[in-house]
Amino acid sequence: MRVRVLLATAAALAAAGCGTTASPASPAGPAPAAAPASTAAPASKAAAAGAAAAAVTVPASLTFTGRTLDGKPFDASTLAGKPTILWFWAPWCATCASQAMSIADVREEYGDRLNILGIAGMGGNKEMHEFVSDLDVGSVPHLDDEPGVLWKKFGITEQSTYVIIDRAGRTVVTGYLDDLQLTSRVKTLVA
Repeated sequence: MRVRVLLATAAALAAAGCGTTASPASPAGPAPAAAPASTAAPASKAAAAGAAAAAVTVPASLTFTGRTLDGKPFDASTLAGKPTILWFWAPWCATCASQAMSIADVREEYGDRLNILGIAGMGGNKEMHEFVSDLDVGSVPHLDDEPGVLWKKFGITEQSTYVIIDRAGRTVVTGYLDDLQLTSRVKTLVA
């Protein structure tokens, strides 16, 4: 029985982290299927956490892939199960620069209960790296969406836009939020 739980956990982890990725210029494919959850009691806390992760359904809003600023593949299905903030920013944007402190603060206070993903566009990779470094938001993962594939997927037409997705995968906000509005929304999401 323990072997089946461990195999289910391994399959879930492999599906979440080792899926295929689309190139930044092509739309994402379907989300990987979740491994079936075992009905037996898990043998350890690690197995219990793995079994819980296997039971998470990936919503359509998180079925996309991209590349980090360092060029590593990123699969958004790994964000499923927690509320998620997608922060669309540009490296030359003064409003985005002012939002960086709020993003860092939200990450620090709620990072264990909330996902945050920066999606940079309308600039070059070097400038994106400088923005993240200069504004100290390196604790948040960021995707390089210079071609605008993800911006288009989410209907983003201008920088400094948030897309907030609740735990169930429903988009609850798309647009600009000031610091107080963002914090208020986050508190509602993680309550």
